[in-house]
Amino acid sequence: MKSMLPLFWLALFSIALPLSAETLPAAEDGLEPGMVNPGYHEQPEWFKQSFLDLREDIAEASEAGRRLVLYFYQDGCPYCKKLLETNFSQRDIVDKTRGNFDVVAINMWGDREVTDLDGELMTEKRFAEKMRVMFTPTLLFLDEQGDVVVRLNGYYPPHQFETVLDYVAGRHEKDEPLRAFFEKRAPPAASGRLHREPGFLSPPYRFDRRNGDRPLLVLFEQRECPPCDELHMDILKRPESRALLERFDVAVLDMWGKEPLVTPAGEPTTSSEWARQLGVQYAPTMVFFDGSGREVFRAEAYLKAFHIQSAMDYVASGAYREQPSFQRFIQARADRLESQGVHIDLMQ
Repeated sequence: MKSMLPLFWLALFSIALPLSAETLPAAEDGLEPGMVNPGYHEQPEWFKQSFLDLREDIAEASEAGRRLVLYFYQDGCPYCKKLLETNFSQRDIVDKTRGNFDVVAINMWGDREVTDLDGELMTEKRFAEKMRVMFTPTLLFLDEQGDVVVRLNGYYPPHQFETVLDYVAGRHEKDEPLRAFFEKRAPPAASGRLHREPGFLSPPYRFDRRNGDRPLLVLFEQRECPPCDELHMDILKRPESRALLERFDVAVLDMWGKEPLVTPAGEPTTSSEWARQLGVQYAPTMVFFDGSGREVFRAEAYLKAFHIQSAMDYVASGAYREQPSFQRFIQARADRLESQGVHIDLMQ
């Protein structure tokens, strides 16, 4: 929405005053290019299904060694959509959030009943007003006593958002303010672009009309994605990776894009709809198809070079036909390379 305060610290330390529905600016005002009112947007299934008694939620989170996050949203908020699609499409962010926090969603204009930390019963919209929520998304990270450790007013890109997760999950508020923690980390921003390289397939994508019978590698990615940047700017530039890529037809698709294409099965669709049909949830996800257009393997976790190269080798060599266990394949591959004097460091 308008006034999402792109300056990180201005957003963090701004004074939030309650707004009524009538005084909120329209969702489309002042948006980044290409962002529109999305209407209702489904939240991740791993968000906590809460009875909205926040005292119980904090107690349950504390007992599990986690902390509670209150996520205030509203339908028609493009930055809520961006938080859910961009940030929570990156496995490292999802893993850190699920492992360290219980996330409870609260509709800024909702009528469900909330029991706040004082035991007072009120509607979601009254609670949002009490908590001085004026932006969506607003995330309140609470400690074990229900005090706000960090308040995020508006959308934060992945590199900043992940730093906040680290700060709150590590209880670093006991040692230093967030500003100092953030300045020491100085996380780099994502490039904000798709990495479509020379030699990759280019639009219009007709995956049912490829020449020859080479396997197809489709990389589902998004623009603000540090793991995607690392994949293309480091891992896929290594000589071993380049040699393996030569054995594939390769396409990079925006997993949230509307670019028209035809699937290997001959079905017209868009990149985002195909990603949805395939169950793609994380960026980057590597989906491998054989020469006939049948999916034979995928890699959707955060992987380092050896595992990425092994995945490509697993498909390009046809080993998947003989060895159904990828883990056994990579162990045998590692042993073979070590015997040839090539040391394998799984974290490089």
